[in-house]
Amino acid sequence: MTDAWMLDELAHAGPEHLDDAFIAGYDRKQGYPDADEDLAEFEAHGLGPDSRVVDLGAGTGQFAIPAARRFGHVTAVDVSPAMVAALNERAARAGLANLDCVTAGFLSYTHDGPPADGVHTRNALHQIPDFWKAIALQRIADVLKPGGVLRLEDLIYDFQPGEAREVFTDWFAGAATNPADGYTAADFAEHIRTEFSTFRWLLEPMLTAAGFEIAEVSFWGRLYGGYTCVKAP
Repeated sequence: MTDAWMLDELAHAGPEHLDDAFIAGYDRKQGYPDADEDLAEFEAHGLGPDSRVVDLGAGTGQFAIPAARRFGHVTAVDVSPAMVAALNERAARAGLANLDCVTAGFLSYTHDGPPADGVHTRNALHQIPDFWKAIALQRIADVLKPGGVLRLEDLIYDFQPGEAREVFTDWFAGAATNPADGYTAADFAEHIRTEFSTFRWLLEPMLTAAGFEIAEVSFWGRLYGGYTCVKAP
C-alpha cells in the first residue's frame, strides 16, 4: 500500500490462502477447472503466441501455467506469498521461462513493459468490496492495450435481493459433505458472510465505467459468472 487510505488486500485474502497446509490441498478442494475455455476466448479475440497476458489472483497457476504454453509471456500475480511460492515451484518444474510470478494484488500490482494483450482473473475479485472492485477494474483497463481482452470469472449473484434465501438454500443443498472433497455448506455460508461477491447488476456498470465492452456473458446456477470484455479503442 502506498497511501494510508488504501485497502490492505492481504488482510482480505482469507487466512486459508496464506496457509501452506491449505495450499497443498487447494487444487483438490477447488476442483480442476479446464483452462481451455478461457484460452479459447482469448484466442478468439486475436491473442496468440506473441501475446502478453496477466493473471490476477493466479493462485496455484491453474490458468497461468497452461497459458504460458500458448502465449508469449504470462505474469502470474497473487497477493499471497505462500501461493506465489507454490506457483514458482510449479512453474520451475514445468520449465516455463516465459512465466513470471509477482506478489501483489489488484490494487498494488505495477505493470512493467508493453501493455498487456489480455488479463485473466478467476475467483479473486470477490475478495474486495465493491468500491475497490471499481478501482481494480479501472487499474486492469490501464494495464491493457486498446482492444485488449479481460476474462473474468467469479462468484457473482444473478438474482434480486429478495431471492437470496431461496438461491442460497439451493446452493447449500449441493455442497460437499466432506471438506476434503470440496466446499461445504458451512464454507458457502462463510463466503456469503465474510467475502464480497456482488450482484451482476452492480458489476456490469463497473465494467462499463472502466471502459470495457462486454462481449460474452455466461452464468451457472445464478451464482457464478464468466465475462469476456474488450477494452474500448
